[in-house]
Amino acid sequence: MYKASARRYCFRLVGTVLVSVLLMAGAAQAVVDVREFKSEQEEQRYHTLIEELRCPKCQNQNLNGSDSQIAADLRRELYRMINEGQSNGDIKTFMVDRYGDYILYRPRLSAGTFVLWFGPAILLLLGVVVLVWIVRRRAVGASAAAPAMSEQEQRDLKAMLAKTQ
Repeated sequence: MYKASARRYCFRLVGTVLVSVLLMAGAAQAVVDVREFKSEQEEQRYHTLIEELRCPKCQNQNLNGSDSQIAADLRRELYRMINEGQSNGDIKTFMVDRYGDYILYRPRLSAGTFVLWFGPAILLLLGVVVLVWIVRRRAVGASAAAPAMSEQEQRDLKAMLAKTQ
């Protein structure tokens, strides 16, 4: 009886491991795009652009790292545009017109992205100004709070300092 339950346990364990391996194998078979380019420069441009362009569906993945259908379509469209001889600027303009500034990891400077580009620097500068204002206010408050020495106290202090020298 003990051997039968041990065998059952082993079969369940092996079955669980096999199912797990099969499920992981499906995820591991990512699609690799094989594209042929006219020159090494075009291939380099393609790889640079798929690293710089963000997948519209994914939270924070570029076109190279995304397995979504839209990313595959955009890679195919990008390949077509490069083969047609379009410049990087034309390709980025097309993508921005179609998907908005979100598609660029480094959005262009415009009225809509001004806060994105300069907001952190403005906040840092504002923080420094507030910090300097607080420190100066405390320094003025501390000096005003200290009572002035009378003439007698000043003479006594000078006398003590003269004795120590």
